[in-house]
Amino acid sequence: MFTKNFVYDLFGRSPVRPLQAHMDKVQICVAELPAFFEAVCADDWQRAGAQQQKIALLEREADALKKELRLQLPKGMMLAMSRRDVLEVLTVQDRIANTAKDIAGLILGRKMRFPENLVPDLKHFLDRCIDAVRQAGRIVHELDELVETGFRGHEVDVVNEMLTELDKIEQDTDAIQRRVRETLFRQEADLFPVDVMFMYRIIDNIGGLADEAQRVGSRLQLMLAR
Repeated sequence: MFTKNFVYDLFGRSPVRPLQAHMDKVQICVAELPAFFEAVCADDWQRAGAQQQKIALLEREADALKKELRLQLPKGMMLAMSRRDVLEVLTVQDRIANTAKDIAGLILGRKMRFPENLVPDLKHFLDRCIDAVRQAGRIVHELDELVETGFRGHEVDVVNEMLTELDKIEQDTDAIQRRVRETLFRQEADLFPVDVMFMYRIIDNIGGLADEAQRVGSRLQLMLAR
């Protein structure tokens, strides 16, 4: 007798759990950024270097999971999720880990020091962007239920609420980002122009964490709309 999960179990080497494992690794990678930033603000470059190495290692581990999933992904259709759907979500998740590595690498490479009055908002900005990544991770972990129900029923309402919360978080990050940029703009004349240029780049990259997290949500939202 077929259970309701028979077809799902047939693909039970399903792409869903490896996709979730990849997102988990991405979240662990991103979660190391606050400790890295604390070390930078304390001018502790040895500790910052150790944190950067940890972030780089986690990014490589995420990259290995990405490559493994791509190699094992069947070429046909998989229930409610096509191969293209999986690959697109995977690609966006991968960019989140890459961005975390880029942030740490650039700050460490230039031994960047941020103006003291910028630091509180910058920390808040980073924390809120990480919140967006976590929320995207929660949504990815709903894929099991969505696939089993054929992207229908109560689970769709649950995920839509989570997507709405992700949008709110991303809007928060936009507002904080504007505030950080305005604070930096007001003191540009007191800083070295090259340093200012790279500070803006770091601000944009931190915002990129939330932007990519929202893109994960957007890809899943498109699946719900089909």
